[in-house]
Amino acid sequence: MFFLFDLVGGLFGLAIIFVIVGLVTGNLFFVVKQQHAVIIERLGKFHRIVGAGFHVKIPFIDRKAATVSLRTMKNGFDIDVKTQDNVTIGLEVSAQYHVSYEMGTQPSESGVYKSYYMLQQPVAQMRDFITDALRSSIPVYTLDEVFAKKDDIAKDVNATVSEQMDAYGFTLVSTLITKIALPAEVEDSMNQINAAQRTKAAAQDLAEADRIRRVTEARAEAEAMEKAGEGIANQRKAIAIGIKDSLETIQETGVGNAEANQLFMFTQWTEMMNEFAKSGRASTVVLPTDFTQSAGMFEQMLAASQAVDAAPVPQAPPVPPVNSRLDV
Repeated sequence: MFFLFDLVGGLFGLAIIFVIVGLVTGNLFFVVKQQHAVIIERLGKFHRIVGAGFHVKIPFIDRKAATVSLRTMKNGFDIDVKTQDNVTIGLEVSAQYHVSYEMGTQPSESGVYKSYYMLQQPVAQMRDFITDALRSSIPVYTLDEVFAKKDDIAKDVNATVSEQMDAYGFTLVSTLITKIALPAEVEDSMNQINAAQRTKAAAQDLAEADRIRRVTEARAEAEAMEKAGEGIANQRKAIAIGIKDSLETIQETGVGNAEANQLFMFTQWTEMMNEFAKSGRASTVVLPTDFTQSAGMFEQMLAASQAVDAAPVPQAPPVPPVNSRLDV
């Protein structure tokens, strides 16, 4: 009986000693931060998972094996791949992931348990999964298609790697292709192609603008010529009316038709010469063929007119001397 009391007293004393030592060393109580989980092992074997808050463990028997963060993390990877048209490109990939929040029916099925006990280097393993997925999907696309379908490729890779990482207690939130790096010569070639296409488009625009300008000018010229023709027609009509009125006025004075015509032609010739002398801008003037004769051009015109009037039957009028053209 005394032995039993001594045993109970010994155990109680030992417990007190453990509590005192735990308090002194800080191995009795512990606090888990928000968005974290702590894995407790007892004598080297998994015991339990505790979440955020205040907890107690047995000193020297229980220990905190690991503190697992439940926050979303990010890692970047540089991966080289080859496209369908044999261009080696460098991809900068950003992966966002976190430990799975699933608890499961038993602790060994929880994301915290699997992330710690099933995979030693999760980031390196995730990089390998992403690299394999990209090197399997990129070769079916050309370089231009990789740029155009970058987001679709990232979604396909994320779906494939998420399923693989889920077995290790990780949830892949998203996979992003943040940059596509090209070899220098390929980038220069693409820039030259782009510049050539822009130059071609600019040339086509300039040609179209020139065509529109020419068509517009042609239409304007046609309209101007039409208006000029109408003006000339009106001018000739006005001249004809003026000649008619002038001849009628001259005839009213008693002058015959022949003299009136001669006088009118002389007046017209005189006005033409006066206008030529005033302007000084004409380049051609008609002169008599023989400067030694006393008869001038007006006399030749009168002679030709008299010969036509005296002819009894229609015949060819006498040919006047050929006038020379003197360019001034």
